[in-house]
Amino acid sequence: MGVKQVKVDVNEVTIGMFVSGLDRPWTQTPFPLQGFYVREAEEIRQLKAHCRHVYIDVAKGAGPVAARLKTISKEPQRKGVRATRSSKVKIDVSPLKIRRDVYKNQTPLKKEVKHARELHKTVFKSIGEVMQQLGSGEGVPVQETKRVASEMVDSVLRNPDAFTWLSRVKEADEHTYSHSVRSAVWAIIFGRHVGMAKKDLDTLAMGVLLKDVGKANIDRALLNKSQRTPAEESEYERFVEIGVEILRQTPNVEPKVISVVKTHCERVNGSGFPQQLRGDKIPLLGKIAGIVTFYDDVTNPRGEMYPLAPSRAVAKLYDRRDKEFQEELVVEFIRAIGLYPTGTLVELNTGEVAVVVEQNFERRLKPKVIIVLDACKEPLSKHITLDLAEDDRRKQALVDSGKKRFDEVEKIEIAQDLEPGSFDVDIQKIRDDYLFASVEKKGLFSFLKRR
Repeated sequence: MGVKQVKVDVNEVTIGMFVSGLDRPWTQTPFPLQGFYVREAEEIRQLKAHCRHVYIDVAKGAGPVAARLKTISKEPQRKGVRATRSSKVKIDVSPLKIRRDVYKNQTPLKKEVKHARELHKTVFKSIGEVMQQLGSGEGVPVQETKRVASEMVDSVLRNPDAFTWLSRVKEADEHTYSHSVRSAVWAIIFGRHVGMAKKDLDTLAMGVLLKDVGKANIDRALLNKSQRTPAEESEYERFVEIGVEILRQTPNVEPKVISVVKTHCERVNGSGFPQQLRGDKIPLLGKIAGIVTFYDDVTNPRGEMYPLAPSRAVAKLYDRRDKEFQEELVVEFIRAIGLYPTGTLVELNTGEVAVVVEQNFERRLKPKVIIVLDACKEPLSKHITLDLAEDDRRKQALVDSGKKRFDEVEKIEIAQDLEPGSFDVDIQKIRDDYLFASVEKKGLFSFLKRR
């Protein structure tokens, strides 16, 4: 297999990449001429001291998701007919109509989360009641679900981080309920990102919240099986049609909501179910519901104690672009949620371990974090809050003013995200301390002093 080189900014290099080329002769650097795997943060620091950009071999490197994101964000989107990478069969899809910057954060995170916390409980309770009443043969309390879905949209429009935080932490709950709520959050964040109208966001949110209602009539043992026979898989897939029929018999459920439920398991290459629809035969909201369902299934697999690291989930989703999912939608979804969603456990290039607590929507790779473990992976006696974007601006200003050389400032980066459970870090406690503590921590200043 030949070298598949991708040019990346040196700040995007992460552990596990294979560096195959530099922006200067190898002989002017301490690195081996044949290229090398990046295995530790010190190698990244050395690269930054010598180079502005490098080339990585994506055939050899381990999951260069950051590089992929940087690359695909610059690729012109092909319109109209596009081919799958798995075959020569053409898939007809329409380009996504995007309205940038329609929604701005209107409310600070710590203010919005107080409202979102109570709403999250209400949404969770509402979905639980839907599933329980269906299981007992009662009707669907659709009006309450419609109300809380619209309120969810309002909250995410005001500040996406609040609901993301509440949904990211895996607490003791029933998988189907929490999966539906998390998926709805991802869907609203996506819709917000591309500037969808409020009424469409309400429809999308409600459809995703109700997409699994048919599972109330599927045997629980079958739902929980990780491996199903073909006959069992066919029986399992009936949940979509069961859910559609339930909602059709329920007063005041809009046809567009039912359409989301009906098509969220379809795939643009025709490999989905129940109708094996292809391309634009699947409505836009159904395509989005399919992407967010897949992403949440991967990050929070049923029966697993810990979810996957977001970068691994993003890589799996990215590999399915132009196969199961429309490429443009995949690209925009990844842009919307970022590589490091709020609540992600990460390792910095300093070796320290931190938790992402708040997004920077202008610089998605530079969120605000709380450092919880030192470079030796020992717990800090006092957690440190650090805004990576602000830290970067401050140090770049020193370089621009001539007070420091480029190789004299150590810009702090996220080296990689970590699998939840990699270290004994209580993310729920960190969340609660950060969001609900009455006194704002002054961690950034103590961090700067020690540097």
